Amino acid sequence: MATSVLALVGSLRQESKNKELAELARDLAPEGVSVSLFEGLDELPFHNEDIDGDQVAEAVTRLRTAVADADAVLVVTPEYNGTIPAVLKNAIDWASRPFGNGSLTDKPVAVIGASLGRFGGKWSHDDTRKAVGIAGARVVEDVEVGLQSSTYDRAAEDEQVVDKVRGALTRLVDFSGVPA
Repeated sequence: MATSVLALVGSLRQESKNKELAELARDLAPEGVSVSLFEGLDELPFHNEDIDGDQVAEAVTRLRTAVADADAVLVVTPEYNGTIPAVLKNAIDWASRPFGNGSLTDKPVAVIGASLGRFGGKWSHDDTRKAVGIAGARVVEDVEVGLQSSTYDRAAEDEQVVDKVRGALTRLVDFSGVPA
């Protein structure tokens, strides 16, 4: 049985450096570990308790099921205006419900990413760790990979980027306690 890691990418852009990092994590996954990228964050309606009931949107059900079925979650996010991209915060809100029993509850989560700023998205990563922690996840606090996206061209071709992503994935899998 493989350890399953679900990657949530906070950028919707096709050529996103963060999507590239998530794909790199998928490609670097060691034997016994599978990393899948969730597709469809752009299909989620804005969280609203009035529409969070028996007839919730299909995209929400897919997200909640994917998070619940994963052994761990890797959040890969840029920084937009000093914080979490709205699409990612919305996904966290949906996965946190129902309160106390959402799909993020007790789920190991690590946060990495790239951003144009010289600190590589540190504020966004801090805010994301805070949000998923409040949502009930077990945050891997010692994973801090914030890359300045302008310092490399292709993630898979940069040895330092590869080492950081591999290290983050290894730490997340170890933290999950699920044997690979």
